[in-house]
Amino acid sequence: MSPSQIQAQAATTQVAIIGGGLAGLYAACMLERLGTHDYMLLEARDHLGGRIQSINATENEPSEAGPDFWLNRFDLGPTWFWPDIQPDLAQVISGLGLERFAQHEDGDMMVERARGEPPLRMRGYISNPTSMRLVGGMAALIDALTAKVDPSRIMTGQTVARVSATPAHVELQIRHVSGSTTVLQADHMLLALPPRLAATTIDFHPPLPGATANQWRNTPTWMAPHAKYLAVYDAPFWREQDLSGEGRSWVGPMAEIHDASMPGGKAALFGFLGIPAQVRTSTAPDTLKALCRAQLERLFGPDAAKPRIDFIKDWARDHHTATPADLDGDNAHIQNAPSALASIAPWNTRLTGIASEWSPLFAGYLAGAIDAATQGVKTLAAVRQTNRQQ
Repeated sequence: MSPSQIQAQAATTQVAIIGGGLAGLYAACMLERLGTHDYMLLEARDHLGGRIQSINATENEPSEAGPDFWLNRFDLGPTWFWPDIQPDLAQVISGLGLERFAQHEDGDMMVERARGEPPLRMRGYISNPTSMRLVGGMAALIDALTAKVDPSRIMTGQTVARVSATPAHVELQIRHVSGSTTVLQADHMLLALPPRLAATTIDFHPPLPGATANQWRNTPTWMAPHAKYLAVYDAPFWREQDLSGEGRSWVGPMAEIHDASMPGGKAALFGFLGIPAQVRTSTAPDTLKALCRAQLERLFGPDAAKPRIDFIKDWARDHHTATPADLDGDNAHIQNAPSALASIAPWNTRLTGIASEWSPLFAGYLAGAIDAATQGVKTLAAVRQTNRQQ
């Protein structure tokens, strides 16, 4: 397609939001509340939510499953939030009328210290502050926010390949999943992608300053090196043994295990794989599942080896989340990305980063997405007010 053909398809909007995860959706809701309805939200996946992914364990569609459907969704991405230290996120969740519950931690935990040694039963840990979850999984939060956004403002299957700053606007070149290319012109861009992913996948013109580009590439993407295993059962049989469902292991493949059951729904266990992302790339998912089932059997008995259904979500294999640099990353929590565009023309008045990694308070957490989106929309409002006064 020639540049003239691409240009002929150009559309315009006041605000372009790149990324339909929690930060992008919350920014769209804030714009709606502020009376800004001329925006477009672009998401490369065919669904919204980003790193929030709650799997349906009933194998039914919502329209077919009835109310039990919402009690049988389990998180393969972020799972917890902490209202005691994350009041803004807690307020959003309460305002949306979502039902929360505390992570089950009653009972003993199981620990594997060395291969060939039997697991040890130990007194479990109680989280402080309390770890909270949502009925219906964290996707319930995405569903509730999506319902507040004009569906005509959302475009899925749209990958932003190139961003150009001009004196008048930002020009986004967008590739549709079908292969077609379009152009969107916007006054301002809210970047709801992790910094490393944006620096790796988007061609910026003019280029980002070298120091800024390096900072973005050196900011790890939360969840990107992780993989989670989930096993779903009819009942939480481990609780009958006064076990919490929690486990720690230096044997693996899972390093950390928790009870993932939904109140009133099916029971489940989930664990974070301790195998490095580079090693996982050479291991078939079915092999990893079999190893995880064997580990659960060692820890919780023969019933644990026979889940109704099990899943693995390897975020390092998700090209909408991870880059090659993330394969070498560890699982330590991240620091927020430096805000390096405040004085760099032309991007300083055109681009604001709002992904969780930009939050100075909760970088990488769900609360960080709410914090960064809130600050980003405030920055946008200030820029627009300044432009009106000039």
